[in-house]
Amino acid sequence: MRPAHRLLAGLLAVGALALTGCAQSVDPIERLGRKAVRSVAPKARVAEEAATGAHGAPAPRAGAYARWGLREPLRRAPAPPVRKPARPFVVDRVPTRDKVVFLTFDDGAERDPEFVRMVDELKLPISMFLTDSVASPGYDHFDRLRRAGGGLSTVQNHAVGHVYLPGLPYAGQRAQICGQQDRLEARFGARPRLFRPPYGAYNNQTLRAAGDCGAEAVVLWGASMQINDLRYAHGDRLRPGDIVLAHFRGPGELKGSTITEMTSRMLRRIQEQGFAVARLEDYL
Repeated sequence: MRPAHRLLAGLLAVGALALTGCAQSVDPIERLGRKAVRSVAPKARVAEEAATGAHGAPAPRAGAYARWGLREPLRRAPAPPVRKPARPFVVDRVPTRDKVVFLTFDDGAERDPEFVRMVDELKLPISMFLTDSVASPGYDHFDRLRRAGGGLSTVQNHAVGHVYLPGLPYAGQRAQICGQQDRLEARFGARPRLFRPPYGAYNNQTLRAAGDCGAEAVVLWGASMQINDLRYAHGDRLRPGDIVLAHFRGPGELKGSTITEMTSRMLRRIQEQGFAVARLEDYL
């Protein structure tokens, strides 16, 4: 069944999360609330698991965790499912019992070479949702980031421009989504499978256009990264399968922090709650 035929099911599955998530801000990380409840994982077991690396992935470089401000190595992610779980077309959380979360970075405004080094040394899988009007001057940077860490990271679609899609007719939305599909395929050699609407805002026409442009899922989020802490759409801690939203931002937007410092803090919060970082595309 084509994804576009499942539009109504997708809307019913996640309801109004998109409009409550970031419909009013380019930075939806401001929209969620509450501090994380910390649960520190046993260090010995984490170190033993991390030494072998994620399933099918190279192990992180020795000592990399300390160099990037982490207290211990990242927890090893379990093997991804042989069969991907059933899910709606619109997804903010992967249906899994694995204690994993997924890191997504939006737009492409910041292009810090130290972040490439961080992703490479930690072998950190990230999904990059790029907006052409923001990221295109630095597509070479994102190609390096895509190749870092053994090629675990992917480039996905965040529209041609960071526009409010429900304000456009179907033709305009299709141009925004298909246009970025074409641009990213031409530049990176692969057509994106995933689409995230700017501001997390969508309507039936958005979902129809996304399906017609070849998107297999419209990806929202269940947690987001502030400058110093995680915030949650539901409850006060991470849940298995949560998709975590972050942005490519620099010191000007992060009150002097770099993207690597923000990511280190995000990874520490994930570690404290006993989660591993897995590759989103292995589950969707």
